[in-house]
Amino acid sequence: MNSFIRLGFLPQAHNLALLALRLLVGVSLFLRHGLEKVSGFSQMAKHFPDPLHIGAVPSLAFALFSDAICSLLLIIGLGTRWAALIVLINTTVAFTLVHKMRLSGEHNGELAWLYLSAALVLFLSGAGKFSIDHGLAGHEHQREPRSAARRKFKTAAR
Repeated sequence: MNSFIRLGFLPQAHNLALLALRLLVGVSLFLRHGLEKVSGFSQMAKHFPDPLHIGAVPSLAFALFSDAICSLLLIIGLGTRWAALIVLINTTVAFTLVHKMRLSGEHNGELAWLYLSAALVLFLSGAGKFSIDHGLAGHEHQREPRSAARRKFKTAAR
């Protein structure tokens, strides 16, 4: 019964889950926000929010970097933690300063909150096995999960 409640009969696929998160969030961010900033930069610069008081054009340029460039990096899993950090910063500013931390109502920041949440997960976890980052790091940099290392230590100690 406990296995059924936990869905224990399904294999755990953390790396596949990270790939799915990177693809779903990256594609959505690029198609919904990145392309619009690339194609309409000059029109958007006239009215883009300036929550950090650095100017509308620099604010838009940072948002474009986040939404267009970093979203593509997330999709392919290259520089994933850095890309996720940039998206995290951008969406945190959007959620807190532009949308005033509203999750409902007019001009809410629900979507910014979801992107922020996904970016935080990717920043903390990294890209996973199915990424360019993993291929570049090689196997010598991949640590075993703590539980596996403990089992080996206990087995060796016997």
